Amino acid sequence: MFSYRHAFHAGNHADVLKHTVLIATLEHLLEKDTALTVVDTHAGAGLYRLDGDYAGTSGEAADGVLRLVGGGAKPAPPKGAKAAPDAPLADALARYLEVVGDFNPKGGAKIYPGSPFIVHHLLREHDKLKLFELHPTDARTLDANIAQLEAGRQITVLRDDGFGSATKFLPPPSRRALVLCDPSYEIKSDYARVLDFVGEALKRFATGTYAVWYPIIPRPEAHDLPRRLKTMATKAGKSWLHATLTVKSSKITTDATGATHRPGLPASGMFLINPPYTLKPLLAAALPQMAERLAQDRNATFSLDSGG
Repeated sequence: MFSYRHAFHAGNHADVLKHTVLIATLEHLLEKDTALTVVDTHAGAGLYRLDGDYAGTSGEAADGVLRLVGGGAKPAPPKGAKAAPDAPLADALARYLEVVGDFNPKGGAKIYPGSPFIVHHLLREHDKLKLFELHPTDARTLDANIAQLEAGRQITVLRDDGFGSATKFLPPPSRRALVLCDPSYEIKSDYARVLDFVGEALKRFATGTYAVWYPIIPRPEAHDLPRRLKTMATKAGKSWLHATLTVKSSKITTDATGATHRPGLPASGMFLINPPYTLKPLLAAALPQMAERLAQDRNATFSLDSGG
């Protein structure tokens, strides 16, 4: 259960989607003066080098954030793409790149901020950040990375299971919170644990904003998760938003030698309960550009739905 390392996947297309949504959501919530608590159930190492051994091994950032900053391969055109390649970036996508750029003052994207560092970068002094990470190596790295921020009591790092422990911070004293839940889903039971966690969190704090990232892969649990989250939100009388980004086909192919090639992660989604009302129009403009610029074959597409 401890084999997954986000360092191999930092800056990929899933991170582009997740962090674009995270930034747009967080900045809206920060418009109110009242303190905000952000809880990250699976924080990872917090900060990554895209020119290091881990990210270099997978090369996934080349088809993710590096394309957007001009350092990746030329994208393949997706089905139905309408935006011109040189069209100005949508506000949410431009803001995402601006935040990444803040960690790379000399340009490019050698340093990639994970969710903990993105959140801390945007928080005000009176806001709080609670980070959970169970992977022993990543937890040590996260501790060391966070220590460099000298953030004092603003950030709490816990080497604990976010699924089982994060709800203890709900509701926060200020009654305002954003909870990000993005496990690896390497273990099939993670899908059920996400549902249990969100259900318990809503019972404790019905007005919090909950953001769930998930992979879209050929597994029944992956396709059931957003449907069941939608049902949960609807029964609770809460608004919801569901965004997906597909960059390539999920089909396994066979080459001329008979060797099979698995596509890797073809798509991912973000499901939010109690999302900001500003998020849908921002994503409506940003998602077509993500699908176009991050496309790896002609199957690239996106979806955006909401209710409540």
